[in-house]
Amino acid sequence: MATGVAARTSNFHFGGIRCKGQSCQQASLVSSLTFNGCIQRELSWFLRFQRFNFSHSPVSENWKSLRTVPVLSCLRDGSVKYFDFSVIGSGVAGLCYALEVAKHGTVAVITKAEPHESNTNYAQGGVSAVLCPSDSVESHMQDTIVAGAYLCDDETVRVVCTEGPDRIRELIAIGASFDRGEDGNLHLAREGGHSHHRIVHAADMTGREIERALLEAVVSDPNISVFEHHFAIDLLTTLDGPDAVCHGVDTLNVETQEVVRFISKVTLLASGGAGHIYPSTTNPLVATGDGMAMAHRAQAVISNMEFVQFHPTALADEGLPIKPKKTRENSFLITEAVRGDGGILYNLGMERFMPLYDERAELAPRDVVARSIDDQLKKRNEKYVLLDISHKPTEKILSHFPNIAAECLKYGLDITSQPIPVVPAAHYMCGGVRAGLQGETNVRGLYVAGEVACTGLHGANRLASNSLLEALVFARRAVQPSIDHKKSTSIDLSASNWWTRTVVPKSLGCNVMHNILRRTKEVRKELQSIMWRYVGIVRSTTSLQTAEWRIDELEAEWETYLFEHGWEQTFVGLEACEMRNLFCCAKLVVSSALARHESRGLHYMVDFPHVEENKRLPTIILPSLVNCTWSSRQLHKLPVC
Repeated sequence: MATGVAARTSNFHFGGIRCKGQSCQQASLVSSLTFNGCIQRELSWFLRFQRFNFSHSPVSENWKSLRTVPVLSCLRDGSVKYFDFSVIGSGVAGLCYALEVAKHGTVAVITKAEPHESNTNYAQGGVSAVLCPSDSVESHMQDTIVAGAYLCDDETVRVVCTEGPDRIRELIAIGASFDRGEDGNLHLAREGGHSHHRIVHAADMTGREIERALLEAVVSDPNISVFEHHFAIDLLTTLDGPDAVCHGVDTLNVETQEVVRFISKVTLLASGGAGHIYPSTTNPLVATGDGMAMAHRAQAVISNMEFVQFHPTALADEGLPIKPKKTRENSFLITEAVRGDGGILYNLGMERFMPLYDERAELAPRDVVARSIDDQLKKRNEKYVLLDISHKPTEKILSHFPNIAAECLKYGLDITSQPIPVVPAAHYMCGGVRAGLQGETNVRGLYVAGEVACTGLHGANRLASNSLLEALVFARRAVQPSIDHKKSTSIDLSASNWWTRTVVPKSLGCNVMHNILRRTKEVRKELQSIMWRYVGIVRSTTSLQTAEWRIDELEAEWETYLFEHGWEQTFVGLEACEMRNLFCCAKLVVSSALARHESRGLHYMVDFPHVEENKRLPTIILPSLVNCTWSSRQLHKLPVC
C-alpha cells in the first residue's frame, strides 16, 4: 500500500520490505530501520540530513525566482488567500504556534469546525510536567521510556521533559487557570505509569481550560485570522530538485461550499489524530486523520502507525441505568486520573482483576490496562467492566471529577456511590508524520506538532498526559525554524495558478449526491467495523492480512460507485474527502502493523507474543510514488495510473 524509495545514505538501510503486486515500478516499503551504532541516538530524526529522489511533479518543477511581497494578508480574490504562515488545526499545538509566529507575520488558523472542536478540548486529565521538588526530569524520562516499551527516542524524551515546565508557566501567563492546593501551589495529580504526582489539571476539564485561554489570546491578536469550517483537502506541493516543498493548502469552506486556496511561506500541520477509523473513539468527529493522509500524499515520511492507543476507560453506555436516547458521536472519556486517585477495576462479578495482570494493578500503563480489560470481556463474554471510585470521600470525587459526575448523573448513575461502566475505545495515535526535534519534516516548509506528528516521544505507547505536553513543546520548538524559513522565502502572486483547482460537484444534482452520501456513510461504518474486528487491541498476522484485503476491496468498490455516478478526479465534498482520508490512515495502520513481527506496547500480536530486542526500531513508511487510488493522490494533480 505504501510505496517509497530508499534514502541515499550509507548510514542505514531498510529491512522488512513488503511489496504488493508484481507490477510495481517501485518497491513498496514499509520498513523497520536498521542502524549502525546506537539505535536510540540515531532515532532522533534520521531524515534530518536525507533527501528523497522524488519523480518530477506534473504541476511545477520548482519554486523558481520569486518576487517579494510585503505584509501578506492580501487577497487575490475570495477563493485565494495569502499569508506568511498557515496553521491547520486549532488545538493546543496550532494555537500556541500561531501566537508565537504572529509576532513575525500574518497567520491563518484553518480549522475544520468551530475553533474549540479539537482533541485538546476533550482532554480531561491534564499536562504532565516536573514541577515538584521531589520529582526530576530523569524520573519523568524513565516513566515515559518504560511506558513507551523502550521505543522512545531518548533525545526527544529529554527535550520534552526538560522544556515542559516552562511551557506550563507560559500557559499560566496567557491566562490558563489550573487547580491549586491549600498552600497556593499547583495541585499535581498522578496517573497510570507515573512514579510521581506531576499532572497539572483543571478539575477533569483541563483541555477545555487550555483551549479557552489560547482562543481568547488568538482572537485578540490582529495578525491572526481564524477560518472556521474550512476543511483541509490537500497540501499544495512542488519539487525543487529532489526536495518536496509545501506552499500552502486547498480547503473547502463547508458552509459556503467554496474551495479556498491558502498560499503561504510556512505551513504547520496540527490537525490531530485519526480516531474515527474505529467505530468507538473518544475523539471528536473531526478526527478523521486528514493531516496524516494529506502529508502522506504530499510525500512526507510516516512512522509508527501501528501504535494505536485504546483508552481503557471510556463510558460504556450499555451499562448505564438510563440508556442515552441516541448513539454518541464519540465515546465519553473517563479520565486516567480516576484510577490515579484510587479507582479500582472490577468485572461484573465484582472481582478485582488488574492485580492478576500486572503488579502495578490499576496504575499500569494504558496498553496493559486496555488489554487486561479486553481479556476479561472476552473470557467472561461481557460487554463492559466497572470502575469504582465510590470508596473515596464524596467531596473529593465531586471536586476532582465534576464533569464526569455530571455526565453520569444524566443517566441515573451517581459515581459517589456506584461504579462506572467502562470499556476501551480508540483514543490516540502514537504514530504520524515523522518530525525532527524542531517539528520539521522531509517536506520543506512543512512543520508538524501535536497528535498528527511522530516525534519519537511516545514510542510504542503514550504515557498518560504526555500528549498536551508534547504539543506544547514541539509547537514552540517549530517557531524559530519557521521564522527562519519565512525570512528566506518569497511568494509569487501567480503561485495559485500552479495547481489544478478542485471543485464542488454541484452539477451532479441532489438525488445523485444523496445516494453518494448515503453510500459513503455505509462504507465508513464498514471500514470502522473491519478495523475494530481485525486491527483492534489484540491482532494476528491472519487478521491483519484479512483487514488489508477487505479494506482494499471496500475502497475499490466505493471509488467505483463514485465514478460510475459521475464523480470526477477533482471533485471534493466533506464526507467523500473524509472517507478517502480514513481509508488512507487505515491502510497506513495495517501496513505498519504487518511489518512489526513482535508484540511491543500497543501492538500486541498473538503469533508474535514477545518483545524482540532486535526489532526495537521505528516503522517507517516512505513517500508513495505509485498512487493508484483516489485516496492516495493529491486531487490537484493528474492521476498516474
